Amino acid sequence: MTDRSKAYTEAGVNIGAGNAFVSRIKSMVASTFTGGVITDIGGFGGLFKLDTTAMEEPVLVASTDGVGTKLKLAFEYDVHDTIGIDLVAMSVNDILVQGAKPLFFLDYFATGKLDVDRAAKVLEGVVEGCKQGECALLGGETAEMPDFYNPGEYDLSGFCVGVVDNARIVDGSTVRPGDKLVGLASSGVHSNGYSLVRKLAAAAGLKGQDPFPGQPESTVAQVLLAPTKIYVSTVRALMRELEVRGMCHVTGGGFYDNIPRVLPRGVAAHIDFGAWDIPPVFRWLREAGSMTWPEMLQIFNCGIGYILIVPEDAALDVVSRAEGMQERAWVIGTVERMGKDDAEQVVVHFPESC
Repeated sequence: MTDRSKAYTEAGVNIGAGNAFVSRIKSMVASTFTGGVITDIGGFGGLFKLDTTAMEEPVLVASTDGVGTKLKLAFEYDVHDTIGIDLVAMSVNDILVQGAKPLFFLDYFATGKLDVDRAAKVLEGVVEGCKQGECALLGGETAEMPDFYNPGEYDLSGFCVGVVDNARIVDGSTVRPGDKLVGLASSGVHSNGYSLVRKLAAAAGLKGQDPFPGQPESTVAQVLLAPTKIYVSTVRALMRELEVRGMCHVTGGGFYDNIPRVLPRGVAAHIDFGAWDIPPVFRWLREAGSMTWPEMLQIFNCGIGYILIVPEDAALDVVSRAEGMQERAWVIGTVERMGKDDAEQVVVHFPESC
């Protein structure tokens, strides 16, 4: 450290640690680079050369998000190597809904005092997420902000840019009565509803290394910090072979708020509750919170992280092909014309046992 950095270091910002962090992550970041990347880490901006030769009318699609209060559990359980996957997943899954191919991702990491080892673990997750999302980690920002965060805590946000040919945008406009909804399994709670998850876990006195109730083979940390599933590879493969009329990433707002976002007027999605396997974590959350299943479906994905709306005669083929790619899938419902008395575009049919 030179004398030029002394005053800033005394104010709580360690320029040396920041430089050490950048040096440490360079090879990790470079491992995500695709053919479009024409710059290296450390520049003022990331450069990406867009190849549009296979497209008639390319349209850029962008999304931004964070991880929310799931971060609080990462701090509490001292697990930092998967939360970056959540960060990437929330954006790449969102642009995937419109049929976009993810191109690149940028992250923002902010903390009060930079812990290089911890930050590197977080970036490991971001890198892994980018690999799963088939996009380049084009750049990012690491901010050390003394007195802004509690000791040991940090915040994450990021955004993704993708591209889709205008004629191949999936917007739900061709969805019609008779179409089927195919649900792809979630990996767990994903990254929504954690203000409630944390409250219930604390009330139950659960610690990170405790066996999770009903899942003695897994710890609480493993279950509650299971990273959000990234569906890019599976969904893009399905779209190359089959007609997909609408897609839905089941995030905050659960079934009731997300599915209508991709439905045209005049139709409703009728969901057959129980058509898929509900992971034990959601049964525990329901019991711990004394909630009904409709309440659960308003908050959580309840085992379905992504939904494709396809023609009726293609539904079983979609399920078969997804399972051939090691993705658990089920036909979970049907699109029907709305009646004059229907109030909502999502109708869930529950067995009497619920």
